[in-house]
Amino acid sequence: MSAPSAFGQDPNNPPWGVGSAVVLLLLSIGLVVFVPFFFVLPYAFNQGMTFGTPEQTQAFVQFLATDKTSIILQIAALLPIHLLTMFMVWALVTRFGKRPFASTIGFNWGSVPALKGLVICTGLGIALFMIGSVIAKVLGGDKPTPLEQIIQSSWTARYLVSFFAVATAPLAEELVYRGILYAPLQRVVGVKGAVLIVLGIFTLIHVPQYLPNVGVIFAVFLLSVALTLVRAMWGRLLPCVIIHLVFNGITAVILVLEPYLQKFMPTPEPVTPPAFILWPLIGMLT
Repeated sequence: MSAPSAFGQDPNNPPWGVGSAVVLLLLSIGLVVFVPFFFVLPYAFNQGMTFGTPEQTQAFVQFLATDKTSIILQIAALLPIHLLTMFMVWALVTRFGKRPFASTIGFNWGSVPALKGLVICTGLGIALFMIGSVIAKVLGGDKPTPLEQIIQSSWTARYLVSFFAVATAPLAEELVYRGILYAPLQRVVGVKGAVLIVLGIFTLIHVPQYLPNVGVIFAVFLLSVALTLVRAMWGRLLPCVIIHLVFNGITAVILVLEPYLQKFMPTPEPVTPPAFILWPLIGMLT
């Protein structure tokens, strides 16, 4: 039996490089652009949508932004997007099953006992949500966001967004950012450089969800800083996934309960939904 490779057992010294990580990131974003059309176009044609003239194109753009079923289909496309993203991560990390996944990407607690790690990460997730909520309220007030308009378009949209925010988004995002992207960057530009690059990209990719609410964007920035620092200091990916899951889980619970609390809350101002619904949801992909 041959000696183990220097790569493959240390999540901070991965067997892939920055180039491969960037390609995977771009491919995952490309999925957001193209996959929803496979969901929406058959329905659009069935509803009599045609193309060819500027007027027809404008009508289709309006259809994407306002038709409730179209919005639901675009949100539903997140499932194959996330699954395909996870498959690409698995293929890169394991070289299609030739390397162990968990030890290569750091999907474990390292030297920290599992129960202790779970308690720490749960506490951090709750604390980050509370701090982020205060920041969002102080800096952003009640300014509506495109994501809120998507959520409010129907009960189904609300439940789907809540589901994906917990079931697939934290894992998919962390696999790409703190898993695939961070580790080779750390090897090339050092810990500080990798932290700055990853938290910057993570924050920017979430901006379409929350404009013009600067407060929410700053809260996302805070989350990105915390997650990336945890990845750097802990040296493992799993803690980041748990913290992100707790953060999103609290958000999802609030989304589900919000309609029942509307009589105690002010009605948000309307904003124009984006032409392509998945752009505000792009942050839930990667």
